[in-house]
Amino acid sequence: MMRTCTSAAFLLITALFFAAESQLLDSCSTASDCPLGLYCGNCPSLAKSQPFCIRGQAQIPTSFVSGLPFNKYSWLVTHNAFSIVDAPLLTGAQRVTFYNQEDSVTNQLRNGVRGLMLDMYDFENDIWLCHSFRGQCYNFTAFEPAVDALKEVEAFLTQNPSEIVTIIIEDYVRAPKGLTRVFADAGLDKYWFPIAKMPRRGADWPTVNTMVKNNYRLLVFTSDSSKEASEGIAYQWKYMVENEPGDPGVVPGSCPNRKESKPLNSRSASLFLMNYFPTIPVQSEACKEHSAPLADMVATCYKAAGNMMPNFVAVNFYMRSDGGGVFDDLDRMNGQTLCGCATVSACQAGAPFGSCKAVGMPNTSSTTTGTAGSFSGSVQLSGDASAVNAPGLSFMCLFLVLITSCLL
Repeated sequence: MMRTCTSAAFLLITALFFAAESQLLDSCSTASDCPLGLYCGNCPSLAKSQPFCIRGQAQIPTSFVSGLPFNKYSWLVTHNAFSIVDAPLLTGAQRVTFYNQEDSVTNQLRNGVRGLMLDMYDFENDIWLCHSFRGQCYNFTAFEPAVDALKEVEAFLTQNPSEIVTIIIEDYVRAPKGLTRVFADAGLDKYWFPIAKMPRRGADWPTVNTMVKNNYRLLVFTSDSSKEASEGIAYQWKYMVENEPGDPGVVPGSCPNRKESKPLNSRSASLFLMNYFPTIPVQSEACKEHSAPLADMVATCYKAAGNMMPNFVAVNFYMRSDGGGVFDDLDRMNGQTLCGCATVSACQAGAPFGSCKAVGMPNTSSTTTGTAGSFSGSVQLSGDASAVNAPGLSFMCLFLVLITSCLL
């Protein structure tokens, strides 16, 4: 009976996978028209106004190839993961800032995001997630106490004991031991990867299996170099290289390193963070950004880093695309690195490198021009930035100043 049930389950999973493959880019009118992992949306900015099935979830590469060092894998990262459309106004003030994502941290993780970029500030005698205005958090740029988002991470790690999450902090916290306290309050200290065990000078990380076995399933990096000595939190650019964020990081054919980072090809660090988002996030343009230009930039940055594949790809509005989007790009990146195949779903556990099984490769080629995008479907989105009430006219000048002043 056990063998029969297992076989039936395998056939069901296989059927669902191929159903999703066959229906990617198919026309749809409601969420139920698209199978698991897809949603019904469009991309008018690429002249694709009629709704079609778009990919909304990542394949976890360790489910295909496990046992390799952590730095051999590529993961999806959400830029400003806390900056969520329609987030509640917890300070009582109308929020005057920009937005980068569309669903909760919990849903981001459920959809395959494995890295969160969080901006943390001292605010209201606590630590908050916030956009900055001249290095300070205000009630009209604040989102939520950091502990609330971190508790979502804790719940996910508890419910998914084989998953690993990375948090990258843009750090403006000055309260002594402030970060240590907020992570402990969220219950995340039990998952913390100890800094003493992090590899130096570009050496490989432990295998993902070892990290899971030891319960070292949370990697935390800070932009404040002093926190490594004072709180035992890894200084980001000691362990990873990074390209320029914002507009300099989306120029076709160019992948310069961030000024804080060592050159991408230095081999002094074994992790590579690739930023791919404009300085000013435009929700309706994200589906175009996540089409052919993103795939081209992966190739550009791969070469700029001396044929080192990015381990993290950070984007805005991560589910928006003209078909496969960042999810397809990550599948190709992991396939190339982990098994020498065109996509990670072609990898075969235990098989020689380059031994690939036959899988469907959907066509997600792009066209040009258009205006705005929209979503509906099974992926859980909390809102649409176009529907957010605009601030009063008296705030508009301040809003423009904020846009130009906010740090990435």
